[in-house]
Formats: sequence, C-alpha cells, structure tokens
Amino acid sequence: MNSPAAQVVRLLTVKGQTLAVAESLTGGLVAAEITAAPGASQAFRGSVTAYATELKHELLGVDATLLSKRGAVDPQVAVQMAAGVRKALGADWGVATTGVAGPEPQDGKPVGTVFVAVDGPSVGASDAAGGGKVTALRLNGDRAEIRMESVRSVLALLLEELASEQTGNERAQDTERNGGF
Repeated sequence: MNSPAAQVVRLLTVKGQTLAVAESLTGGLVAAEITAAPGASQAFRGSVTAYATELKHELLGVDATLLSKRGAVDPQVAVQMAAGVRKALGADWGVATTGVAGPEPQDGKPVGTVFVAVDGPSVGASDAAGGGKVTALRLNGDRAEIRMESVRSVLALLLEELASEQTGNERAQDTERNGGF
C-alpha cells in the first residue's frame, strides 16, 4: 500500500512525530483515510469534526471575530483549525479542511471553494508571519467528488511539508549513505 495516507503514516513514524486532524466539509474522511493505513496508531493522535461553525471556535480555538466577519470558509479559519487541533490533541502536526461541498453556496462562497491547511514544527518558519500553510482550492464535481478531492489535497499538502522538513544536514547524511547520489 503506497497511498498518500500510508506515506504520511510512514514519514511520521520514521520521524517519531504525530498528527491530529480538524475537519469540516470532509466530515471525518481525512481521519478515516489515515486510520486505514497500516501502522496509523503509531502516528495518529485523533481528530475533531467541527462541522458546526461555533464548534470551530469552542473546540479548536478559531477566533470568534474572524468567524463572524468572514464565515467558516476562509483561509485563516483553516490555518487556525490546523493549529487548534494540533494544540488540543497534543500532536506535532495538525491539518484542517473547511469549504463548501454543496449543493448550495455557504457564507457567500460558491460550491467547490475549499481551504486545506497544515501546521507543524517547521511550517511557516521562514515566513515572518508564521502560522501554518494554507492552500485555496476551486473544485468541480458533485458533493462526494469535492469532499474526496479535499482529502487528497490536504494529504498532499502534509506530505509536501513532511518531505521539506529535512534539514540540510539530514540530506547530506542521506547522500553519504547512498554513495553520494
């Protein structure tokens, strides 16, 4: 099995790190994908499905003013969800999904508007503002397709961050072990 979820579990396990998931539109699909991977219990701390807007504030610490001004479908809300679940569940990494799967628009945002975010030990370190990384998506398809593509996208974002976390020294050691290639 070489699915993105299995790759996430493998990388986290090798690094001795853990993951927590905050979900809205995906309703637990990210957590289900992660826990389907063999060895997930070594890296997966848990998840919060905060479908209702007020739960994003109450359980994940998303700023109430931000939620009232911009609604739940917002890039900064996604970043705060990822950071909030990371803190709440005591994980090294947090990921989040928020968006509109349809069939109707929400908070003035069209169907297919999705934000996925990751927060971790090295995310935003080079960014003066810090605070995680978010990707904005404009997805097409029906509700199920939008939700599944959101799962794929948040796992891809996390894999990108996990892969880029290696320091230059770790890369040099790896190059030495592999005969200089």
